[in-house]
Formats: sequence, C-alpha cells, structure tokens
Amino acid sequence: MPIKNRFAEMHAEITGWRRHLHQYPELQFDVFETAKFVEEKLRSFGITDITTGIGRTGVVAVIEGHNSTSGRTVGLRADMDALPIEEATGLEYASKNPGKMHACGHDGHTAILLGAAQYLAETRNFDGRVVLIFQPAEEGGGGGREMCQDGLMDRWKIDEVYGLHNMPGGEVGTFHIRAGAMLAATDEFEIVITGQGGHAAAPHEAIDPNLAAAHVIVALQTIASRNVDPQKQVVVSVCMLRSDSEAHNIIPHRVTMRGTVRTLDAGVRDLAEKRLQEIVDLTARAQGCTAQVDFVRGYPATVNHDANTDYAADAAEVVTPGVERNTPPIMAGEDFSYMLEERPGAYIQLGNGDGATVHHPEYNFNDEAIPAGCSWFAELVERRMPLT
Repeated sequence: MPIKNRFAEMHAEITGWRRHLHQYPELQFDVFETAKFVEEKLRSFGITDITTGIGRTGVVAVIEGHNSTSGRTVGLRADMDALPIEEATGLEYASKNPGKMHACGHDGHTAILLGAAQYLAETRNFDGRVVLIFQPAEEGGGGGREMCQDGLMDRWKIDEVYGLHNMPGGEVGTFHIRAGAMLAATDEFEIVITGQGGHAAAPHEAIDPNLAAAHVIVALQTIASRNVDPQKQVVVSVCMLRSDSEAHNIIPHRVTMRGTVRTLDAGVRDLAEKRLQEIVDLTARAQGCTAQVDFVRGYPATVNHDANTDYAADAAEVVTPGVERNTPPIMAGEDFSYMLEERPGAYIQLGNGDGATVHHPEYNFNDEAIPAGCSWFAELVERRMPLT
C-alpha cells in the first residue's frame, strides 16, 4: 500500500489522538472539549488561521500552500460528534462518558483529518488554500447545515469540498465511491390514528385504531411495490407503534406510529411523501378513524458530483490500487449532503475491516485505516492544487 511515509511515521501518534477522542465522546453540538482538542492540535502544527464557533461549535482552519497562484480553495471535512449509546467493547480506552460512545467512527475521521492537517502544514506542497472543516452534530443535529448557514462556503471561498466515512466490512484501507446519490435522504413521520375506545369484549361498540394502524402499516409498503419505479430505491419503515392503553381488555382510543422514509431521488422523495399522506388518510377513514400525519424532511440525499468523484477516486487509487468506483448506494443518511448542495465535491468510504457495524455498542474504528485516510486527504489536495 503506497502510504505517504510521513503518515507511517505518525501512525502511532495519530492513533493516540483517536483513542483519546474515543474516551471522551460528546453529543451533537455539545462537542466543546473535542473542538478544544482539535484547536490545540492545529495550533501545535503551526496553523494560526483558526475560527471556532462556526455552526455553533465547529472549527474551521486554513492552510496556505507554498503558492497561491491557482486561486483554488479545497475544503476537507470531518465530523466530531458521538452517539447516545452505552459502549460494550471492553477496550482499555473505552468511553469514560456514560451513555455516550463513538459508535460511528467520528473519532477516527477527526484524527485522520488532524493527521492530514499536520502533514499539509509541514509540507505546503500545493498551490492554493486548504480549508479544514471539523463539524459538530452529524448524528441528527444537522451540523453541516448549520455551518453552511453560517457562511462556511462563501466566507472561506471554498471551491470544492470532500469528506470520508469508514466502512465496516470493507477491507482495511480500501476505498469505495460512486457518482450521483451515495447516501439517502432521511425523512421522518409520525402518524396519530384516532378511533373510539371501548371494551375489548364489545368491539362493535368501539372503533378500533389498532386495526386501522395494522392496515396502514401494510398499505404503506405499496409505495415501494406499486408506486415507485422498480429501478429506483425507497424504504418506508414503521419503527414504533404505541397505543394509549396497555391493558389486555381495552380497545384504545388512539394509536401513534413513527417511522422513516429513505430515498435517493428527489422526485421519489416527493412522491413518497404524497402517497404516505394519502394512504394514511384514506386507510384510516376506511376503518372509521381519523388520522393526522406529521412528515418532517431530514437530510437530503448525499449526491457526489461526477468530476469530483473521479478526482477523489483517482487520488484514492494512488493510495490503495483497486478503488471500487461504483459501490452500491447506502440508505443511511449523512449531512455532508448540505455541503455538496452548495459546492461540487465528493464523499468516499474507507474500509474499516471486519467487526461490528456502526451504531452498535461493540463497534470500534480500526486504527490500521488511519494512514490510508490521511494519505487520501493529502494526495487529493496535492493533485487538485499541484505546484507548477
């Protein structure tokens, strides 16, 4: 694996940073100590152009190349937040913050970008500017959106932006990418079906919202099977069902359902929302009930730009030959999507090896992937802004 020699030398040090971050996970926008750690490391590398508090608790830093004749600025992004999960790895560097865990590998992403930052600050072997973006609240808080709303792209004149995420199951240090939709839009819904409560022994004197809810759950699956082009992807999942009664002999008055809709295509997203509203309303009415639907749009689909996908893949090919350039899309979501809506760029996956998947209490970022991730960031910068 043609890893840059500097990252082989720095591997143990970067691993130490990653494991420190792993021990002190923080959630969403409350990444104060993580952001402080990032800022201190950046300053120790001799980087002085650092701004904190972007997107509430994000950190943005600038490294100037040896030349600036190209006028180009490349943004590199890592996410910093953890998940509200109790860790079950048994590692010596396991989380010391109860109920919080780096179960998605953001500790690894942050450490990788810090490693790349140290190398780029030492060498400055590029013509232009690198903007380092350390983002809070990827896990449901929309930190990427918040940073963009704070003027990230315009204020730092970013021309293109790139990010990476670890990929459990992928061979360690390998890269996986695709042009177009890489991850899904993540929308949520809450459905409240109201009937008329009564005694379970006299169902004819009640209007059963449980029965209506059961019909709704089945009918919602026709969005995928009968409404959406079978060559396009959609997931409609009802994940919670709760009535206002817990007794074995009471027909409840009201039932609440919650779930998610995942899509890769904007037109399919609109269709899925429309059909969900119609199906719930008409199915509930057919059972004599009324229904209220609250549909909340979440992160948009993460859509890689064609040319930038090639740039990212070409840089990855230098680091680890055999890049998978047409990896299947994933129906999970990612708020790097907001940055890709504002600027061209690409999002790539880095193999994390075998082990627990992300969002699992036994997940752990594989430190052996660090040199490849650092090398990719650095190679990408040097290829996009070469010294002449």
